[in-house]
Amino acid sequence: MAHQSDGSATLSQLLAEYAETETALSDPAVHADQSTARRLGRRFAQLAPVVTASRELERVRADAATARELAGEDASFAAEAEELENRIPELEDRLRELLIPKDPNDVKDVILEIKAGEGGDESALFAGDLLRMYLRYAERQGWQTEILDDEETDLGGHKSVTVAVRSRSVEQPVWSRLKYEGGVHRVQRVPVTESQGRIHTSAAGVLVLPEAEEVEVEIDPNDLRIDVYRSSGPGGQSVNTTDSAVRITHVPTGTVVSMQNEKSQLQNREAALRVLRARLLAHAQEQADQDASDARRSQVRTVDRSERVRTYNFAENRIADHRVNFKAYNLDQVLDGALDDVIDALTRADIEAALSSDAGPASGA
Repeated sequence: MAHQSDGSATLSQLLAEYAETETALSDPAVHADQSTARRLGRRFAQLAPVVTASRELERVRADAATARELAGEDASFAAEAEELENRIPELEDRLRELLIPKDPNDVKDVILEIKAGEGGDESALFAGDLLRMYLRYAERQGWQTEILDDEETDLGGHKSVTVAVRSRSVEQPVWSRLKYEGGVHRVQRVPVTESQGRIHTSAAGVLVLPEAEEVEVEIDPNDLRIDVYRSSGPGGQSVNTTDSAVRITHVPTGTVVSMQNEKSQLQNREAALRVLRARLLAHAQEQADQDASDARRSQVRTVDRSERVRTYNFAENRIADHRVNFKAYNLDQVLDGALDDVIDALTRADIEAALSSDAGPASGA
């Protein structure tokens, strides 16, 4: 993942940026442009924990110094001075953690794509299970979801489904939680189509893209080839008598996006452009990561999307994430949207990897 320059900024620079952002947000003219106001609001929310931790550390250091000074005259202050001094290392660690270079996409909304893999109908049914899992997790988080495109199968599975996930609040960013979900998800269970009761293994792929603002990715209309065709339903049957489905090809990169979920050609075109912008932004950021020799790349951040990332074992009610050796026996709850534990484990591994490559105390950051 690409990291912008503010990620490696010093504490003083971040404090100054916080003050500038706070001033900008108090200007009514800024809120006339909703895109700018939203971007500043997200950045303000991202900086707030750093400012809070810094102020708390400064206060405790000052109080400890005062208590130590008073202890020279009154021994009753000695215990208070020791208690305050014992808090300083913990607060320094917290600030150091907050100063880890940030993923600039953490504040973004998400385009989530789930595609059935090998395994035929069983894989498509599993893709449907993953879709419901993410929709229920989004509901728990208070996020908004919108199905942009959905290719269903006769048995009620999903060959491919694309979902936009958006946060209603800058304090609950989507990418920072869902960015670890990309990869191959494997299921082990007895398929509904299996008459002998044998356990089968199949898989579905998940692709998570930060949703791009129009200003972030400029698309030249001359670079697009747009084809329209008649949409089809499960089993290839026609469900629309008009050419409302849209296929957009970005000629310079060869990126192709197809949409047929909406009855309106215009709506499908707009949805396809949203996904196209997200894919082009992800491509540009991956290229930037490859070009940046000093980019931070933890084991979690650089995991090959072609690798198996997680296994869902129904017989044992077990979920296992292979990147961080996470294992739990509450698969039924996870599939009902209880994803926080595994996401927290991945986030913690990411932070620890970044901390292990960091040096120097928080006070000198």
